[in-house]
Amino acid sequence: QVQLVESGGGLVQAGGSLRLSCAASGSIFRSNTMGWYRQAPGKQRGLVATITRSGSTNYADSVKGRSTISRDNAKNTVYLQMNSLKPEDTAVYYCYAEIQPTAWRRADDYWGQGTQVTVSS
Repeated sequence: QVQLVESGGGLVQAGGSLRLSCAASGSIFRSNTMGWYRQAPGKQRGLVATITRSGSTNYADSVKGRSTISRDNAKNTVYLQMNSLKPEDTAVYYCYAEIQPTAWRRADDYWGQGTQVTVSS
């Protein structure tokens, strides 16, 4: 089984910074794309940022220039550094990973349980 465990959420004032971490553990042969999505109250879950195994990144326009996604392939861990936070960044942030559990199984999508980020004005 594969598990994703997020950490780093919390309450921060507008203009502040947070660093989210997500570690994948369990049966992992290879982790492919990893990333972060978020869901605000009453809204659908949407993309924040993704990063491929080779380091190519993709960001939502709403966070571009304020956030940096990175990963440590050896640790199967993905990070999201968020700066200049705004109240509209308030949401539950979910870690995502496409992971191949064993060499003979195809990759599947996995999600973390989510971590709350609250930005006060």
